[in-house]
Amino acid sequence: MSKFQAPKGVSEYFPGESARFEFVRNSLIASAKGAGYQLIELPVFEDTELFKRGVGESTDVVSKEMYTFEDRGGRSITLRPEGTAGVMRSVIEHNLDKGQLPVKVWYSGQFFRAERPQAGRYRQFYQVGVEAIGANDPELDAEVIAVAWRGFRAIGLKNFRLDITSLGDAQSRAVHKADLLNFFEGLNLDEATRARAAINPLRLFDDKRPEMQAAMKDAPRLLEYLSPESSAHFDRVKELLSEFGIPFVVNPMMVRGLDYYTGTTFEFVHEGLGAQSGIGGGGRYDGLMAQLGGADLSGIGFGIGVDRVVLAAEAEGLFSHDETLRTGVDLFLVALGESAKAQVSILLNSLRDQGISSDMAYGDRALKGAMKAADKSGARFSLVLGENELATGEATLKNLSNGSEQSVRIRDLGPTMLALSAQRGD
Repeated sequence: MSKFQAPKGVSEYFPGESARFEFVRNSLIASAKGAGYQLIELPVFEDTELFKRGVGESTDVVSKEMYTFEDRGGRSITLRPEGTAGVMRSVIEHNLDKGQLPVKVWYSGQFFRAERPQAGRYRQFYQVGVEAIGANDPELDAEVIAVAWRGFRAIGLKNFRLDITSLGDAQSRAVHKADLLNFFEGLNLDEATRARAAINPLRLFDDKRPEMQAAMKDAPRLLEYLSPESSAHFDRVKELLSEFGIPFVVNPMMVRGLDYYTGTTFEFVHEGLGAQSGIGGGGRYDGLMAQLGGADLSGIGFGIGVDRVVLAAEAEGLFSHDETLRTGVDLFLVALGESAKAQVSILLNSLRDQGISSDMAYGDRALKGAMKAADKSGARFSLVLGENELATGEATLKNLSNGSEQSVRIRDLGPTMLALSAQRGD
């Protein structure tokens, strides 16, 4: 009988690998929480129409990549391919926009796209995202970008850049669209490409085919059509980023892959990832909330690919000897003999009640095997308890990182471990 395997194109993380994933995800979340963003937990599937209307039918995401099925009630359901549309649906449904603005939320979890699997491009992938809804303020744009930047820096990433542009307001895009469609009249476009251009002509800037990239080099740039208001907004965002010490490159060709973006738009690119170089991005999406049946409120957000950031961190060698990835318990106990084992179990439970993460060697292992288990556990300290230690009430606490040892009273083990954690700043 053949063994079961995970479906093709699915990323999964298990002990030995999961510490890297957890570190990256938690670093990104910590940056969002530090800026006042609160958790929003969303369903992994929604009404298919939400993504058609919210993401845009001209996008590859909707036209080619969604996992869509009919449920038992005959409803069309889609596994979420991105996070913003679901957040907007939730904000509208639960009247969050009627309270304090902007609504600032963060989310994390699995997302799904039926793409051709390759390094950094999965059919099930993980994201951390934020959304700030209800204020059309360049200061908020700069804050959102800075949250992502701070998360990357907390992970230790260095070899990445920030590309930014503005997709303007409705007035800017209307004038640009007319000139862009006129430009397309002079191109020899196939029927499918011309159909995409009719729905959203900006999509052609995102076409990866070499012949289309060459053809679009002379196309009119939206940055040249910004209204005075859009131009002033974008100038203020750039000014703030410079004040924050966040370097950026203005990329007039960037449109991102979703139809709802307007105004400030950005992407983080890492030079160590090859073709799949984007590690996260986002932008403003004025009009999306009204399009989904809510109030006409502005919003901005980002989605960061946790899988790709893990690969970027690996490419920079950040996980080679990093103490931050130690995910084992604080203390690993080893009992010598059956009589000691019963007392160690009681001690272990007491330590856990005191908030000390701890584990013990199970089974009938000799001392050598038990100490190997302690080393593999990733614990910070180990303690061996046999009949002698239990009789004298004292044992030797060993630091598994540097091999140093100290004598401790067993009854004072809890306070001793808490003091050691306080010294480290835990």
